[in-house]
Amino acid sequence: MSHVFPRHCHAANPTAATGDGCFVIDQNGKRYFDGSGGAAVSCLGHSNQRVAQAIKDQLDKLAFAHTGFFTSEPAEALADLLIANAPGDLDRVYFVSGGSEAVESAIKLARQFHIENGEPQRRHLIARRQSYHGNTLGALAAGGNAWRRQQFAPLLVDVSHIAPCYEYAERNADESLADYGHRVAQELEDEILRLGSDTVMAFMAEPVVGATLGAVPPVEGYYTRIREICDKYGVLLILDEVMCGMGRTGHLFACDAEGIAPDILCIAKGLGAGYQPIGAMLCSKRIYDTIAAGTGFFQHGHTYLGHPVAAAAGLAVLREMLDNDLPAQVQSRGQYLETQLRRRFGQHAHIGDIRGRGLFWGVEFVADRETKTPFDPSLGLAGKLKKAAFANGLICYPMPGTRDGKNGDHVLLAPPFIATEAELDGALDCLETAMNEVIPA
Repeated sequence: MSHVFPRHCHAANPTAATGDGCFVIDQNGKRYFDGSGGAAVSCLGHSNQRVAQAIKDQLDKLAFAHTGFFTSEPAEALADLLIANAPGDLDRVYFVSGGSEAVESAIKLARQFHIENGEPQRRHLIARRQSYHGNTLGALAAGGNAWRRQQFAPLLVDVSHIAPCYEYAERNADESLADYGHRVAQELEDEILRLGSDTVMAFMAEPVVGATLGAVPPVEGYYTRIREICDKYGVLLILDEVMCGMGRTGHLFACDAEGIAPDILCIAKGLGAGYQPIGAMLCSKRIYDTIAAGTGFFQHGHTYLGHPVAAAAGLAVLREMLDNDLPAQVQSRGQYLETQLRRRFGQHAHIGDIRGRGLFWGVEFVADRETKTPFDPSLGLAGKLKKAAFANGLICYPMPGTRDGKNGDHVLLAPPFIATEAELDGALDCLETAMNEVIPA
């Protein structure tokens, strides 16, 4: 009998034994194509020797040194390389162990910045409906997914949630894309004014929404307007690129596609590519200098900040991406994946939308294409699809509650950057088989 506390007490998962490129192999030798990178994590696949060797080499030198006493060579080198490629005036890197920690760090830094900048009244955080920012209490409060928040609501701090930029389901029939983008961006200014223009500390959003909406990119011009509103009212812009960053959308940083830069940026998942748990919060020079000129102490911390082995892995991952120009490969492979998704499923009676960017794609399922009506949630379509795809050798990321945390179903695809066209075709074969098995006729 296992003594591991699993994600679901009534599921008996196979044991992952080995990895081979884009495949995970279980204890019985069955191969599964990792079509979602776990959760958009395994961007380099499961057997990258450069990263593995970097981890071994660092372990031979030093496994751990607490950042209360030391910095380390790999942490310094990784921070330098990130900042050399980062957008805007991002200048400092705070290393953590994952995405939720990065988001918690961003929220706390935003608050402390305003205190040390002489505006302690700035306390409100604004985020978006159907966002996902992590599972720790602060990150969960920032997230806008009703299902994930429901049972923990009494423990969550108050965060305002405005509309996402989700044009498939929420754009009016008589609205142009530009008008729609301006309307939903205007909700930010309206909420700032409602709360008090000098009381809002930050706005947080995912450049391309991941788990809860299924790879939804913004309409053109949306983030330009968001950046203008934040600047107008002195509100910090926090971009959560935990899932969509680190090359996943065809840009090293997802916000590069929007032509804007945040004040604080969160990354994880693809930074360690699954080889080590690591995340990071990047902040602007202005924010760092304000803390440095004030108390000089960010009142926050975790035991494994800047872990040398994790940093060595992240450094090897980033060098692999840059040396081999993997973001460009993601763009070309992503174009192929989009073409095949639209060719196979574009006219499917129960697929309402296919959207995404790079190697980050979502397919939304509907009971009726004309009305965009979701399936009844009692059908449990997403769960059935996940199970059927897995049985057919495909790891993908189906999610329920696409529209509002309860209604709607989608599947998220985020395959490794190294996937070949033939491997992507095979993954879509498995997905199509699973769909035929579980989607009602």
